[in-house]
Amino acid sequence: MNDGSADHFDHGGFEDRDERDDKDDRDSKGERTDDWESRDDGIRGKDGQQEGYGPPDGPANGGDRGQDPDQPPRIPMPRASVEDGGRLLPAPAALRDPAPQPAPLVLEHPVLKSLLGAWALAACSPDETAAVEEHLGDCGSCADEALRLRGAVGLLHPPESLDLDPALRTRVLDGCLDRRPPRIPVPEWAAPYDAETARLDALLQDIGDAEWHAPVRLRWFEGEGPTSRRTTVAGVIAHLLTVDGLVAVALGLDDPLGDVAAEGPSPGARTEAYWRTSHFPPTRSVRAPWRDQTHDLVRTVSFAGGSSGSARLAVSYGEFELPLHDAMLDRAFECWVHAEDIAEAVDYPYEPPSARHLHRMIDLAARVLPTALAQRRRTGLASPTHGRHLVSAGGPGRSLRLEIEGSGGGEWLIPLDSPAAVGSAEHEVAHIALDGVEFCRLAAGHVSPAEAAAGQVGDREAIKDVLFAAASLSRM
Repeated sequence: MNDGSADHFDHGGFEDRDERDDKDDRDSKGERTDDWESRDDGIRGKDGQQEGYGPPDGPANGGDRGQDPDQPPRIPMPRASVEDGGRLLPAPAALRDPAPQPAPLVLEHPVLKSLLGAWALAACSPDETAAVEEHLGDCGSCADEALRLRGAVGLLHPPESLDLDPALRTRVLDGCLDRRPPRIPVPEWAAPYDAETARLDALLQDIGDAEWHAPVRLRWFEGEGPTSRRTTVAGVIAHLLTVDGLVAVALGLDDPLGDVAAEGPSPGARTEAYWRTSHFPPTRSVRAPWRDQTHDLVRTVSFAGGSSGSARLAVSYGEFELPLHDAMLDRAFECWVHAEDIAEAVDYPYEPPSARHLHRMIDLAARVLPTALAQRRRTGLASPTHGRHLVSAGGPGRSLRLEIEGSGGGEWLIPLDSPAAVGSAEHEVAHIALDGVEFCRLAAGHVSPAEAAAGQVGDREAIKDVLFAAASLSRM
């Protein structure tokens, strides 16, 4: 409507209400009354004083609107921060008033002596342990008794290694196979390779990505002294892949080098070719083809079994050949040696092979020693001895008794004059005694002939020649 009712609503309704509110706030003299007075009227005491608020006309109750400069402000100002004032923060309550420390436990000598047994078993309370150990520093007789008791506890609880026994896998498999023989068994001469590759694969499964690039130094003996080649953990697995490929090629399997041309068929030449043609340094990706190849080798020789064809098969290493049976033992030996190299690089515990497998590896080294000795003589690295004489093939000749002690041990008579001769106890001129693992490390080039801990009796020249020939079995 446009008849002015809207103006009446706007000016009449709100203005009348404001006037009424203004009148309600005035006192009898027509002045405004502070809201604090009207609200405070309801909490006055019987004597007209406000309870807890002071006089009704005081500044706190609106009686005096002027602010007294001597009085604190009606609304407190915000407190200044301690940090803004540049003063030190107050110390925590725990530092201002530290809790009292308990007094040390004081015990008499007989009581402390009676606690020595419990202390040796680590069965004392912390207070008793502290009291006993403080007493041991002052009492010599109790200290001797405590040392004796602690030694007895050590005998009761001998320390046990948390690492698995390397022979555990073999025992478990033997127990399973005794109950149910495999349809296609792994030949006895291939079992060491099967076991050592499985152990190395378990080690590789435990290490992280960064450890695949840990530096490893491959060591072997060449000529008259040691030599080495620096690589990584992944590079070692690539080396094993390429050298195992020699056996794979002999069995008709794929060559891991593929189309890569190596300078020669030797293990070192094949490894250098693989490293050289890799676009990037080998990483943990090399584990899969190496593991697959080991499975293929074991599966293939298992199918071949003891057939006459596998017995005649030879594996070429370039400068020499080995029968398939011996080549598989050779690969098992190198797998263990390089697994120890990797374990040392990544600080991983690693045990030698089982005694049965170690004996087979030592036997292979002892059988090829006469050939290695003859090769060194042909190259002038081993001087002929005064008592050397030629013998017919299969005839007895001068011999050295090689005694291997410990795990995988035994005795071998090594012919000194010719690889075709037969070792004879009647013609024994020298005797060497070595620990089994020590001999294997000598044959791997990890121990020099001069440092090998060998017991020696007899012809010194023959002993030296045999030790150096054992070291010359090593290669990259």
